[in-house]
Amino acid sequence: MTGENPPENGTRTDPDASAETEYPTDVLVSPNWVDARLDRFATAEPDLRLLEVDVNTAFYDTGHVPGAAGVDWQTDLRSADSHDILGADEMASFLGARGITEETTVVVYGDNSNWFATHLYWQLTYYGHPDVRIMDGGREYWMDYDYPTTTEPVDPPTVEYEGTFGPPAKPEVRAHREDVRDALDTETVFIDVRLPEEFRGDITKPPGSNEGAMRGGHLPGARNVFWAENVRPDGRFKSVDELRDVYESHGITPDDDVIVYCRIGERSSVTWFVLQELLGYERVRNYDGSWTEWGNMIGVPIEIDE
Repeated sequence: MTGENPPENGTRTDPDASAETEYPTDVLVSPNWVDARLDRFATAEPDLRLLEVDVNTAFYDTGHVPGAAGVDWQTDLRSADSHDILGADEMASFLGARGITEETTVVVYGDNSNWFATHLYWQLTYYGHPDVRIMDGGREYWMDYDYPTTTEPVDPPTVEYEGTFGPPAKPEVRAHREDVRDALDTETVFIDVRLPEEFRGDITKPPGSNEGAMRGGHLPGARNVFWAENVRPDGRFKSVDELRDVYESHGITPDDDVIVYCRIGERSSVTWFVLQELLGYERVRNYDGSWTEWGNMIGVPIEIDE
């Protein structure tokens, strides 16, 4: 681990007075933090790597942060052998192909307020990469405030990821369908981060998506806390006090055992990141099978709001 945690001293003056994050930079860094290190992201040395992973995979070619390598979530973050996240060996290969060793500080950002950036962060946490961080505000904030961009693709030299991923280092951050079944009718809090229309069962997938479920609705007893309640209008995360108010208003506290879900596990990764990394909840699992899995299973309970 590099111990990459210098003071916030970005080279740019942002119009927003709160441009520097109030959160620890070992999990969340500001755009100014990234801007101050662009020359280091662009070198062949593996101490720092910057990755852009978007919902709209065409965005990267239109312009990106200098030094950022593009990640296609549809091909790079899905297992070749199953409809699942990357396996351990696949994750090691993915990282090595992007110039990342076990000593690398990995900074991730993307579009839609970091949907798939937090999903990759969650996967790396699951497998135990020591140092991974999110760039607050993601792609939109960087573009909106005219930080430097380039259309030059980045292809870091391939390295050997010397750490080996055996069993997941932190299995407690992931919920499988069996875990969800076992948690029904217990004190576990289910947080459904989807649109209210998805939660009610009016639709089975968000507009523009091509993969849904046979049945609409939500997990029994789930609470609908829309993922966007975590972020400000500019895409940056809300303050600690604001985020606490969001979840306390829904009766969710740090003492709760929490399972979050959405459609395929990416929007729920934002909420998992907020609860686990920004607010310090100790028992938060992301059910990445989410509604695409649960809504297509036979014989499982589903609630629909009339």
